[in-house]
Amino acid sequence: MSRLDQTFAALRSQGEKAMGLFLTNGFPNPDATLPILRAIDDAGVDFIELGMPFSDPLAEGLPIQRSSERALSHGVTMDDAFDTAAGFRTTSDTPLLLMGYVNPVLKYGPDRFCERAQAAGVDGLILPDVPPEEAGFIADAAKRHDLDIVFLIAPNTSDERIRRIDELASGFVYAVSVTGLTGSALSGDVDAYLKRARSLVTDNALLVGFGIKSHDDAMQLSEHTDGFIVGSALINRCAEVWDDPSLTDEERLDAVRTFASDLKYGPAAEVA
Repeated sequence: MSRLDQTFAALRSQGEKAMGLFLTNGFPNPDATLPILRAIDDAGVDFIELGMPFSDPLAEGLPIQRSSERALSHGVTMDDAFDTAAGFRTTSDTPLLLMGYVNPVLKYGPDRFCERAQAAGVDGLILPDVPPEEAGFIADAAKRHDLDIVFLIAPNTSDERIRRIDELASGFVYAVSVTGLTGSALSGDVDAYLKRARSLVTDNALLVGFGIKSHDDAMQLSEHTDGFIVGSALINRCAEVWDDPSLTDEERLDAVRTFASDLKYGPAAEVA
C-alpha cells in the first residue's frame, strides 16, 4: 500500500477529509520553498503537490502562472524540484507529489525522471496535459519506480470516461470543480457533479480542487469526496507575506501555518 493510500485510509477511518496543498518549487524564492513546505506540514497538510515550474502552464490561472514565472526567473530547474523533495523527505513522511507539464518530463527522459523522483522520496505524479489514454510512456515508468499517477476529471467528463480514468489512475482521482483554470470562481451545480463522480470512482480516493479559497469552500466541496486541494489561494498568501518587507521570515512562515490550519480546521482552530 502506497503512502498516499495509507494516508487516505487512515483519514477515512477517523472521519476526516484530506487536505492537499500546492506550492510551486522555487516560489516565492528558492530559499523559501522548503521552509514553507515544512510550515504547512506542521499545520496539518495531508499531502503536498510540489509544482515543477513551466513557462506554459496550460491549466493554471494567474497566481500559479506568476509563481512559475517568478521561480523560473531565479533559474529554478527540474533537478531543484528533486532536491526540494529530498530535503522535505528528511524530516517528514507526509506524501508528496510532483505536479507539472509533460514537455519538461519528456526532455528529462520519463524513466530518468521517475528514477530521480523515487530516489528523492516522491510518492506520485500529476501531469494535467497528458490524456490517460496516451499516458503509457509515463505510467509504465512510474509503475517501475513505485510512483502513483493521478489523472483528472471535470464536470463535462462522461460517466464512461470517469470509470476508465479510475481504472488507470492510482493514488487518487483529481476532480476539477470547474471547466476553467486554477483559481476560477465556483459556478454551476458542482454538488451534482461531485455526487456523480463519487458514485463512479470506486478504485481510488476522490479529491476535489480548483476555486477553493476558505475552510467553508473546502467543507462544502468535499462533502462528496475524500478531501480537497488548494493551490492558488496558498500562492496568493505566500506572495502577500513574502512581498511585505516589514515581516521577518518567521512571521511569514507563521502566517502560512495559520492559513493552512484555517483551511483545514476553520479559523478558530490553533496549530497543535
